[in-house]
Amino acid sequence: MRKVRILIRSRCFIRQIKTTQYLHSVAVAKSSAFCDWKVEFNRRLNGLSKLGRIQEARQMFDECPDKDEFAWNTMIAAYANAGRLTEADRLFREAKVKSSITWSGLISGYCRYGYENEAFELFCEMQLKGERPTQYTLGSVLRLCSETGSLQRGEQIHGFVTKTGFSENAFVVTALIDAYAKCKCVSEAEYLFEAVADRKNCAIWTAMLTGYAQNGESFSAIKCFQDMRAEGIESNQFTFPSILTACGAVAAPDFGVQVHGCIVKNGFDANIFVQSTLIDMYAKCRDLDSAKRVLECMEVDDEISWNSMIVGCARNGFGRETVSWFRKMHARNMKLDNFTYPSVLNSLAFMEDKENAVCVHCLIIKTGFGGFKLVSNALVDMYAKQGKLDCAFTVFNLMVERDVISWTSLVTGYAHNGAYEEAIKLFREMRVEGIHPDQIVIASVLSASAELTIIEFGLQVHAILIRSGLGSSLSVNNSLITMYAKCGGITDANQVFESMRTRDVISWTAMVVGYAQNGRGKDSVCFYDQMIAAGIRPDSVAFVGLLFACSHAGLVEKGRHYFDTMNKVYGIQPGPEHYACMIDLLARSGKLVEAQQLMSQMVVEPDATVWKALLAACRLHGELDLGEKAAKNLFELEPRNSVPYVMLSNMYSKACRWEDAARIRRLMRSRGIRKEPGCSWMEINGNVHTFFAEDRSHPLTADIYLKIEEIMMLIRKAGYVPDMNSALHDINDESKELGLSYHSEKLAVAFGILSLPRGAPIRIFKNLRVCGDCHTAMKCISNVYSRYIILRDSNCFHHFREGKCSCADYW
Repeated sequence: MRKVRILIRSRCFIRQIKTTQYLHSVAVAKSSAFCDWKVEFNRRLNGLSKLGRIQEARQMFDECPDKDEFAWNTMIAAYANAGRLTEADRLFREAKVKSSITWSGLISGYCRYGYENEAFELFCEMQLKGERPTQYTLGSVLRLCSETGSLQRGEQIHGFVTKTGFSENAFVVTALIDAYAKCKCVSEAEYLFEAVADRKNCAIWTAMLTGYAQNGESFSAIKCFQDMRAEGIESNQFTFPSILTACGAVAAPDFGVQVHGCIVKNGFDANIFVQSTLIDMYAKCRDLDSAKRVLECMEVDDEISWNSMIVGCARNGFGRETVSWFRKMHARNMKLDNFTYPSVLNSLAFMEDKENAVCVHCLIIKTGFGGFKLVSNALVDMYAKQGKLDCAFTVFNLMVERDVISWTSLVTGYAHNGAYEEAIKLFREMRVEGIHPDQIVIASVLSASAELTIIEFGLQVHAILIRSGLGSSLSVNNSLITMYAKCGGITDANQVFESMRTRDVISWTAMVVGYAQNGRGKDSVCFYDQMIAAGIRPDSVAFVGLLFACSHAGLVEKGRHYFDTMNKVYGIQPGPEHYACMIDLLARSGKLVEAQQLMSQMVVEPDATVWKALLAACRLHGELDLGEKAAKNLFELEPRNSVPYVMLSNMYSKACRWEDAARIRRLMRSRGIRKEPGCSWMEINGNVHTFFAEDRSHPLTADIYLKIEEIMMLIRKAGYVPDMNSALHDINDESKELGLSYHSEKLAVAFGILSLPRGAPIRIFKNLRVCGDCHTAMKCISNVYSRYIILRDSNCFHHFREGKCSCADYW
């Protein structure tokens, strides 16, 4: 019985064991099935997220009753990568468990879309919560520092990297090098690069090389690439574009060809990004054939590569090639964008191809790029350079948003096309609009001020430049020198010149010409000698100023010497302007025979400039026969110009050949030619006051004529004797003297004495050459009234001080 009970108990125990085993196996099976389901769920959720099907992923996520950490991280990252940062942040706050992956997912999203403050606030919060950032978190925030140029935050991250032991992590160090380089701190990037123990990582080398290239240190980039090759480090698709950019920047085609060989050897010659940079490099090195071969070998038409070709041609002045490639691109129905059009428009501007310019403008409107500021600026610039100022202004006026480039293009266009007053008016409007001028527009308005000889406005522009803190570029300084010199402020021009750190041939030439125009011929020659001693090679403009200086200073031998050195030493073929200066020099010195011989030796026929110089010298020396010959040639060359008629008539009058003088006057009337009336003007407090001979239209006429009487009385006592030869009419001496008293420049100087405080210079401008009597009178007035008088006539400046003139009477 007992055995039976034991047997029953044994069988029950065995049955319990089997039941337990069965239940366990069922539990295991259920657990395994659950795990398989969760793995499948996460896999599908991740797949939908990567495909961008976020709504489907979110629906699946919401329906899941038991979401694990992977699911939360996947969904947060999906929203963050898609730029839906509000939803990402909401899910992030709802997540019960947050790992470093969770934090990094949202931080990376903020970084990717440029939310700098949010990214760094979350990064700080992550550390406060005790969560350690990963290398990928640090990489994201450092990449954001690179893109935004946030050096200070980059330095803070660098401190954190050093503290937490990430300074040996190649991924983080690469990001740090890139951040410093993009923040223009190349020396800090170099320090980090040199401190890396194991530099077998291609990414680190590429970051350093790219940093050099992006900061204009192209030769350092080339050296870095050579060292990289020597270390046996293989380059990748990111390395090659950077080194090619450096080669293009310094025009190193030989090294570029070697890099091209490495690209082919490493199998990156089919990479579109690399191909595009190759085209850009060859174009910048002016090797269009190689650029063309690379472009034609591409399997697909890539807009970036074609744009690189077009931009390269445009930058190197290959206008026709630029337009040709643009046409091919358009014929292939490739996408034209706001990078394509500006290059083509720039080429058309320099080609002055007005017909194609209009066609491209129509295409811009048709393709909807007319509203792009970059394209509109290029259109304004193109029309302005072509002299179509109305079209330029129309495009400018239709622009919704204008920047400094828009204004600069228009102002510069007006100034370069001789519309100086309009250029200055636009500059004033630009200032009212609150646009801060750049150096280009400053140089343009200074040039306009120089041409209009309005020194007061030029001084204001100079003050704007100083207040702006822009500093002076070489072109601005050259414009300042020219402006002061052309406005009679040669001392101010010299101060600008002396303050310049770098000078070019334009700087020196501006001073040589400036001193010559201001009657200081010997100083002009001295400056030229200094220019040669400084190793500056003179151009043809410098020789015009130099010979003009010799002419007005009576330096015959020096003039001959400089004229001979033009061709013999510097290979510059003398032009009509140089011959005119030499003939003027010889003729002024009474060497009229030699002047005629020089004219006969000219390679080309003498033009109006040469005959005018000879005619002026003949008038000075009373050589009537030769003067008649010069005048008759001018009648043919410039039939509508009144100057030769008036000069010949005056020469006849001076010789008392009244009938011949009357005949020339009648000839003028029969041909409908009118003598330009002598006019003098001056600017006081922004207002221009104009005077004509015997003019009585000025509001202060009574005071001016009373002052004239006083002036004439005082200078007669000081020894002034009227020059009756300057009154060329057959009238009595008393009437002649009275007429001389009321010449326009005398009225202007009288007004200046009345209106300007003692000590202030009196600046007068005249459209014709000052007559001999007024020149003598001005010397006396400057002495009697102790005034500095600056008179600019059609030929040069006359600086009158203490009874002397800067032209040393060679006027």
